[in-house]
Amino acid sequence: MEKKRWDCTALPKGWKMEEVTRKSGLSAGKSDVYYFSPSGKKFRSKPQLARYLGNQMDLSSFDFRTGKMLMSKLNKNRQRMRYDNNNQNKGKPDLNTSLPVRQTASIFKQPVTKVTNHPSNKVKTDPQKAVDQPRQLFWEKKLSGLNAYDIAEELVKTMELPKGLQGVGPGCTDKTLLSAIASALHTSAAPITGQLSAAVEKNPGVWLNTTQPLCKAFIVTDEDIRKQEELVYSVRKRLEEALMADMLAHVEEAAAAGEGDAVKDEGNASEDMESV
Repeated sequence: MEKKRWDCTALPKGWKMEEVTRKSGLSAGKSDVYYFSPSGKKFRSKPQLARYLGNQMDLSSFDFRTGKMLMSKLNKNRQRMRYDNNNQNKGKPDLNTSLPVRQTASIFKQPVTKVTNHPSNKVKTDPQKAVDQPRQLFWEKKLSGLNAYDIAEELVKTMELPKGLQGVGPGCTDKTLLSAIASALHTSAAPITGQLSAAVEKNPGVWLNTTQPLCKAFIVTDEDIRKQEELVYSVRKRLEEALMADMLAHVEEAAAAGEGDAVKDEGNASEDMESV
């Protein structure tokens, strides 16, 4: 083997480059390249060399075979670093390519020209339109004709609404009004006041407040509250009596079962005495 060693000018001062050429064998004529640090440590590959130098030197453009810096790679790396720095200074680009909608009273959605070179350019948005979904007028009428049945398939008697609650709108019956009030109580956290506007009676299709049920404005009086309290009290009283009766029935069943076990034990004891 033939060895040649010389100083590597591309690396820091004191580094040596060695080329070993084989003279015989199947690999005759091939050469291997090694690098030696100033302390004499041997390196066989570029990754080993890069790990040893660390942050002391950038070897991305270094050619391990020739021991030189490739100017083409060096220029590309400089251009890439310059491009990355410019993009960081500019910030994130706006990737939204959809044009905004013209904020005018037009029945058609017309796109507008978006001007981006103006410093105070802003696109106005209406968050209320994105949150509130449109509601169909008189949708509670879809629930008309639906009835509730018990386990014996018998029709359950519906509630009777107070006389102060009156429906509003075309074809609004008591069942439709009951469905509208029940849905408003379950789907809305706002208080139920009815349609406060007097114009809704003249034209419900225009002046109807969709957040309120299909009933006229009403007032809850003290008499209504007293009747409701009496109704709740009577229902709770009936529930208490039913629970008490159920508890007494369980006690009687347990007592009867205990007496039966006692009689059975006495019969077994008498049989045992007779056998003795």
